[in-house]
Amino acid sequence: MKASAENPRLAREILSRLSQLRVPNTAAVRAIRSEFSHRIADASPESVVQLALLLLSPGSDVLRFFSYELVSRHRPTLKRLTTDDLLKLGKGLNSWSSVDCFALYLSGPSWGENRVSDKTITSWARSQDYWWRRTALVSTVTLSRRGTSDDLRKVTSICALLVADREDTVVKALSWALREIAKKHPKEARRFLAEHGHALAARVLREVNNKLKTGLKTPRRLTSKT
Repeated sequence: MKASAENPRLAREILSRLSQLRVPNTAAVRAIRSEFSHRIADASPESVVQLALLLLSPGSDVLRFFSYELVSRHRPTLKRLTTDDLLKLGKGLNSWSSVDCFALYLSGPSWGENRVSDKTITSWARSQDYWWRRTALVSTVTLSRRGTSDDLRKVTSICALLVADREDTVVKALSWALREIAKKHPKEARRFLAEHGHALAARVLREVNNKLKTGLKTPRRLTSKT
């Protein structure tokens, strides 16, 4: 199958199928994505990226979710993603869900496999666009979950660049990134808080300390029984 020649037709079919969903929830969208993943299983990585790009729309988180999953579930494509591919796929990121899908499915795994350089992730962390700063932080989650010493060095390096950022979406991403470290590497998380606590937002300090002490971001309040 020469998927590249079929891509415009496939894109139209996908758009039509998604538009017919009465409730475009994750399960329903994923079911259609799974079907099309099977249909393009033998397609080349270049063709899969091309199809994903045809589907992307800055105003549609559903299409971004679909496109990013389509790429991430096609192993040959995920293993060959380049920085240029990621920049094209990430163009127009402008929401929590689109950023988090992009970072968890594409940029984080690519960084973890050294297909994207530390320099690129650092440039995102220093971007004027706060969505790209969030992308850099959420990309650290993949590395924290693996947790080698080199992974943790890279993660804390990115987190350190954004300790003074007060954009809400970045603050919440920083809390998430540090809580991921705290899950398996509490000593590293405590070390980071000790070094940068003076500059961190109160929310980050509170949530990461809660995670370290209780295992929860926000401990449930105990209520007395009457």
